[in-house]
Amino acid sequence: QVQLVESGGGLVQPGGSLRLSCAASGSGFSAYAMGWYRQAPGKERELVAQVISDGRTNYADPVKGRFTISRVSAATAVSLQMNSLKPEDTAVYYCNAVSWNGMSYWGKGTLVTVSS
Repeated sequence: QVQLVESGGGLVQPGGSLRLSCAASGSGFSAYAMGWYRQAPGKERELVAQVISDGRTNYADPVKGRFTISRVSAATAVSLQMNSLKPEDTAVYYCNAVSWNGMSYWGKGTLVTVSS
């Protein structure tokens, strides 16, 4: 069974930074892609950033230039560096991993609050 464990959420002032981390555990698990999604109150879950096994990255337009996703280890961990945070970045952030056979796994989420 694959489990994703997130860490690093919290309260930060506008313009501040946070770093989210996610580690996947599971016997023999290797991810084709790992990424972060977020869901703000009253809104649908949306993609924030994703990194593919070959190193390609995708970012949502609102976070381009401010957020950076990195694979910490070859296929089982990922981080999201968030800079210049804005109040509209407030949301629950979910780690996602997609296996090579197309299975999608989710973490439980970590709350990021940007407020003065």
